[in-house]
Amino acid sequence: MTSAQSQERVTLAASQAVSNKQTKPLQSSRSPAKTLTESPEMYTLAAPQLVSNQQTKRRVTRFLPCIHVGMAKRTVSLLQLLLLVYGVYVPASAQVCRLLGQPVLPLLSAQKDINIGAVLSFHRSALLKMLNFTSKPEPTTCGSFNLRGFKFAQTLIFAVEEINNSTHLLPGVSLGYKIYDSCSSIAQTILSSMSLMNGYKQTLSDTSCSRPPAVSAIVGESNSSPTIALASVVGPFSIPVISHFATCACLSDRKRYPSFFRTISSDYYQSRALAQLVKHFGWTWVGTVRSRGDYGNNGIAAFEEAAKQEGVCIEYAEAILSTDPKEQFLKTLEVIKKGTAKVVVAFVALGDFIPLLKVMVQHNITGLQWVGSESWITSRTLAETKEYRFLSGAVGFAIANAKLMGLREFLVNVHPDQEPNNEILKEFWETTFQCSFRTTDSGACTGSEKLAELQNEYTDVSELRIANKVYTAVYAVAHTLHNALKDLKSSTNSSTKEQPTPQKMLAYMRDVRFTVKTGEEIFFDASGDPVARYDLVNWQPAGNVGLQFEHVGVYDSSLSSEQRLRVNQERVLWTRNIGQLPVSVCSESCPPGTRKAVLKGRPICCYDCIPCSEGEITNATDSNDCFPCDLEYWSNASKDKCVLKVVEFLSYTEIMGMVLCILSFFGVLLTAIISFLFYLHKETPIVRANNSELSFLLLFSLSLCFLCSLTFIGRPTEWSCMLRHTAFGITFVLCISCVLGKTIVVLMAFRATLPGSNVMRWFGPLQQRLSVVSLTLIQLIICVLWLTISPPFPYMNLSYYREKIILECNLGSPVGFWAVLGYTGLLSILCFVLAFFARKLPDNFNEAKFITFSMLIFCAVWLTFIPAYVSSPGKFTVAVQIFAILASSFGLLFCIFTPKCYIILLKPDKNTKKQMIGKSS
Repeated sequence: MTSAQSQERVTLAASQAVSNKQTKPLQSSRSPAKTLTESPEMYTLAAPQLVSNQQTKRRVTRFLPCIHVGMAKRTVSLLQLLLLVYGVYVPASAQVCRLLGQPVLPLLSAQKDINIGAVLSFHRSALLKMLNFTSKPEPTTCGSFNLRGFKFAQTLIFAVEEINNSTHLLPGVSLGYKIYDSCSSIAQTILSSMSLMNGYKQTLSDTSCSRPPAVSAIVGESNSSPTIALASVVGPFSIPVISHFATCACLSDRKRYPSFFRTISSDYYQSRALAQLVKHFGWTWVGTVRSRGDYGNNGIAAFEEAAKQEGVCIEYAEAILSTDPKEQFLKTLEVIKKGTAKVVVAFVALGDFIPLLKVMVQHNITGLQWVGSESWITSRTLAETKEYRFLSGAVGFAIANAKLMGLREFLVNVHPDQEPNNEILKEFWETTFQCSFRTTDSGACTGSEKLAELQNEYTDVSELRIANKVYTAVYAVAHTLHNALKDLKSSTNSSTKEQPTPQKMLAYMRDVRFTVKTGEEIFFDASGDPVARYDLVNWQPAGNVGLQFEHVGVYDSSLSSEQRLRVNQERVLWTRNIGQLPVSVCSESCPPGTRKAVLKGRPICCYDCIPCSEGEITNATDSNDCFPCDLEYWSNASKDKCVLKVVEFLSYTEIMGMVLCILSFFGVLLTAIISFLFYLHKETPIVRANNSELSFLLLFSLSLCFLCSLTFIGRPTEWSCMLRHTAFGITFVLCISCVLGKTIVVLMAFRATLPGSNVMRWFGPLQQRLSVVSLTLIQLIICVLWLTISPPFPYMNLSYYREKIILECNLGSPVGFWAVLGYTGLLSILCFVLAFFARKLPDNFNEAKFITFSMLIFCAVWLTFIPAYVSSPGKFTVAVQIFAILASSFGLLFCIFTPKCYIILLKPDKNTKKQMIGKSS
């Protein structure tokens, strides 16, 4: 190890022999060596004055950790071996414990009954020195005095004095403090933490190893990286460390930092709050800038994870550090300029952010919306600097503000004369008033300067967001001590000012719960974190004094996820270059009725807007998917709403339905006229020929056929579905039965004219009636079976058309339908065949020719009906069926009855018996 590290090491010389109960003596070949004392410090085992030559002196100087009681037995043999190898002879009279190197002393201290420690950044940096390794290095020099760190230290002292003056908190016990400067350096933080544990006496007594640590708890540090080092060093000794400003989520790891607590919220919550805030304002395309350290790396990593869950994309992610060369800041600036994101999330420490802002001022970069972390979002230094007015409109989460009564009076009463030998007070005074105690010219400090007349970062008590956390941390230690001492006193039944052990302090701090003067209730969860509460701050113009912080919302992690973030958007003012809520998206929002389609190779926030498909909708902006409508609904033209599908059926009110109704009624009217005409001329030969009774029955059945078509029009119902098919089947069979009877009559009549034939006796009027009834009864039985087993029923056909519903009659049993239709077709074919055979009979029986022609039309219509019925969609299926009914009915009516009407009306001279007989002869 180098001499530069001598401040971190202490030399353990062999001291007076320790009791044999602790260790056994180490024996060497020359004389018996004595034992090693136990101590938590890191020491060097050396006996240079007893070694024979200089080389052995150098060899014998070694650095060994303090040996506790439990470790002594395990390491004693190793120590014996080392002493034997180097031949060390250490007489009892020469054994003295001394510190090696310069001790690290507190800058502010007050020794009391029980003391608390603090490691704060009085300076912003530690000056690096080149070491030549030929002489003892000088103590570390710190530069750039930090008024905020000094203010934190005075706030701590203010809290300690307030507690000492309290009658209910730690009564009879005075609280002291030891405050060290970390110089914002990890190495200096470690040195300070070692001194807080071990003390800084030049020599140690026999009881040094058995005494408790120098402090009961340690407050600090302000930054995350030094705090990680502090918690790592102190953690194994169970000394509580409570930070006021270290927000890295990594510190919540109880396995790595078992004794760490904090009064400020973890970045775990702040990162999610920032992601939720960005999403709240509709910014889905942002850039990020972070500090290249534990604070920035962990914070922005948590933000990116939460942003991904919120649907926010990161265009670029830049990392900066205050010690970076200017070229690095220029590269970061170039990335920001080339980016299309209008919103930049800056998760940076204040010290890292200022160099970037200076570069931005030089290049006049404006028009960006800044979203900040708590580290810089409430910095008066930035807000009151006119060059940084381009930060106007910035928003971010800040620690909740508080008022500490009496703090300003305490701060302005600080004076170097209070401790004339305290150099830190002099440096504070010189920095504040820009004077010097080391000169006598015009720039010399007189001591008559008054802090009360100044308005700077130190004297300003309007923003005590972080200082309040220091105040709260001290009270957390005090309440923990109060509870521990109270229980210790009750268990021993005596008053005692004995300091609790670190383990006891740690246990009590885990369960501490109290309310500070500001009204905030303080307690720690299992990870040592408090409840996360933030103020949403907006930077707004404040005349000539720069920018001011406007409270525009809150974030409370104890509430439900929907209620955690509350924003008063009416009070938010955006940057002057924008004037309204900025828009920062990779792609414009997709309106309702469209969905997002992610572009290949681009983040999910870059997409095209694709209209939803037919039957699908989305009524939200930027929807990832379109959602299908229910079966009875369909998407409207804009695809943003599901509307009821158009219900289609053949209605009486539409043109096609009206035309078919008119044709149906015309057929009924025409049939009635013919029936009336036949009734008037029922005694004429043309009517009486071929059985006038069948002619009237045929006319009646044709009227039913025309009327039957009306049952197919209109909204299908349960009764109309059963009626339309059965009425159709029965009426047409009745009609065909009458035609078949007339055809048989023609054939029988012709045979009856032959000599000796008595065939008409077997097919007279009674037999004709029975044949019609029998043939119709068969169809009636088929229909009854059909209706009994599986009748037709109304049915909404959703599959034929996606955009509309077809109301139709489901056949129920297709077998029943085709049985009815097949039976009707069978009779039609039989009638056609018989009429075909009778077509060449004498003229007075020429009705067979017309029957043949009518049945030819009938069969042709129904043969073409079948493929048209199967292939016609929706209401056209019903229209085809009605057309087939009307066409076949008109075919029978015209072909059979038109020639007779022609003779009755236009050729009455031929409607005589003589004329009929004449033709026959």
